[in-house]
Amino acid sequence: MKFGGLGIQHTQMKNDALLAKQAWKRITKPRGFTQSILLAKDCTEKNSCRFKQGKHILGLGKAFCAEVISVVRRSNLGWQQCINGFLSRQYKSQRLSGVLEGDCYVWRFSVKEDYMFLQALKVLVSPGLCFHQLKSAPLCSPRAKFMAHTLGLTQPANIQHPKISFAAKEIDVAEWKGDILAVGVTEKDMSKDENSKFQNSILKKLDGLLGGMLAEASSEEDFTGKAGNSMVLRLPSCGSKRVGLIGLGKTASYPASFQRLGEAVAAAAKTAQANNVAIVLASSEGLSNESKLSTASAIASGTVLGIYEDSRYKSEPRKPKLNSVDIIGLGTGPELEKKLKYAENVSSAIIFGRELVNSPANVLTPAALAAEASNIASLYSDVLSANILSAEQCKELKMGSYLGVAAASANPPHFIHLCYKPSSGPIKTKLALVGKGLTFDSGGYNIKTGAGCSIDIMKTDMGGSAAVLGAAKALGQIKPPGVEVHFIVASCENMISGTGMRPGDIITASNGKTIEVNNTDAEGRLTLADALVYACNQGVDKIVDLATLTGACIVALGPSIAGVFTPSDDLAKEVFEASEVSGEKFWRMPLEESYWESMKSGVADMVNTGGRQGGAITAALFLKQFVDEKVQWMHIDLAGPVWNDKKRVATGFGIATLVEWVLKNSS
Repeated sequence: MKFGGLGIQHTQMKNDALLAKQAWKRITKPRGFTQSILLAKDCTEKNSCRFKQGKHILGLGKAFCAEVISVVRRSNLGWQQCINGFLSRQYKSQRLSGVLEGDCYVWRFSVKEDYMFLQALKVLVSPGLCFHQLKSAPLCSPRAKFMAHTLGLTQPANIQHPKISFAAKEIDVAEWKGDILAVGVTEKDMSKDENSKFQNSILKKLDGLLGGMLAEASSEEDFTGKAGNSMVLRLPSCGSKRVGLIGLGKTASYPASFQRLGEAVAAAAKTAQANNVAIVLASSEGLSNESKLSTASAIASGTVLGIYEDSRYKSEPRKPKLNSVDIIGLGTGPELEKKLKYAENVSSAIIFGRELVNSPANVLTPAALAAEASNIASLYSDVLSANILSAEQCKELKMGSYLGVAAASANPPHFIHLCYKPSSGPIKTKLALVGKGLTFDSGGYNIKTGAGCSIDIMKTDMGGSAAVLGAAKALGQIKPPGVEVHFIVASCENMISGTGMRPGDIITASNGKTIEVNNTDAEGRLTLADALVYACNQGVDKIVDLATLTGACIVALGPSIAGVFTPSDDLAKEVFEASEVSGEKFWRMPLEESYWESMKSGVADMVNTGGRQGGAITAALFLKQFVDEKVQWMHIDLAGPVWNDKKRVATGFGIATLVEWVLKNSS
């Protein structure tokens, strides 16, 4: 039995569960924590130490303490301050967060499974660490949202966004009362007769109630229903305070169109500071029942994502006011309610992914990313488990390619492995999602310089891991049956130092293949190499990896489309069908085997980069060398769509498609 991400194990005794419960009670009650420290400091065993209360209760190894010691020693807080903070708390099962008491951040933690608390506990009971040493290495919270003390003293604000309540209704639009009644219209819906009157029944009814104002205003503003256009009228004498027309284009038959409708309504709600809105399609008669479900889901998702604004790092964070959305004319009942709940879960996961990518590298370190992953596992511990490997454990697994990239950074690497298993029923398919997790990429000795190098947004180089962890969060809520999913991230930073990887170095991956590093700025594929080998060793049937891997893919496909590389037509079909539901854009690229010639080395098995031509293809061919031939594999290069350069914010790209793909593989 394990506690938390690093696998603290009970000593093997008959009453493991009972004894563990007693141990936690002892640790977390007043004086019990201090007594446990005093017991631990006298421990002299070479490889483990134990809390003693008549019997050995909890065994802890020392191999994984070094990374925690480095976090502890970066704090300027006094040891006694932190102990007082611990003892003054009532410990309840809740999400880990930093709590300010005076000038001291202390922990509030989940007794059941709390990665960061367990890490610190390992430090406290490590053999060789005496009480006087702990005084010089004070304990504090490693995060308020992510970390309690960061470069620049930056902390994200803890903003509780109001939850939007969605309701499906079948009512006359003329009877609805609220802040905004939004009508999605196509260009065809906006057609008028010879008297300049609407022919569409819903628009004709609304226009009649408004004395022809709607038709008149649409003509004056030249609103024709084109996609991206909208018009909002304030009507103080009407049941609805405002009526809005949202353009859907010539036709609207894809989820992406309806998601944009939701986003446009959210924008109007922000402008009007609306608390409640209703959304109706001018023409919904031709939609099948299945289409109505997916349309309502897309509208709900678009509204949630459109209203969200990441202002955690602003001095005056803003909160949206929208809390209620009625979707009219698309049916009612449990199936629709289930679909709206699904949209809520996926949207929540996308927001989580956006927040990860938006967080700067001085806040989101590899340790903080691992903490987020472990927190997901503890939130949904009925179906998710976490295993966070330290650098020492990765060394034992011979991950020389990954560790070579991590070697230059003062922030140690964290190899993240979450596993989803349904609580009941047989497992029919095993999948792996592998995400690139570079929390910052300087380029290493081949440092990013010059115009277009984008070093200022290299916090986004963990966009693949955000997609993977976002999918884990969504699936933890949805709980699909019949499928086991492994979420794998080799998280680290690519920095410059005397201990770092140099151009010309030869490193050895965990499958034994050697790589001559001819460019330290082609580091993502080196971390993915060991992650893919690890994924194959989990016995999975299919792997999808996601990475902000190459600028070449952005040059080829632009900023909105991800490149897909796979030798499997069946896997390509599955993922593209999932993307049709999610509305995200992908394009299949060739895996041209003849290009591998440019990746050959004279002294090793391969180099890590080829020439400038076909750079996205040669990167994918490199990754292919680390995948078992029996496993279906796909590489997704999302360097473009992971970031909205115009708004300077993350998009959460990939999460919705991954969730749909897993569900298609579920029973």
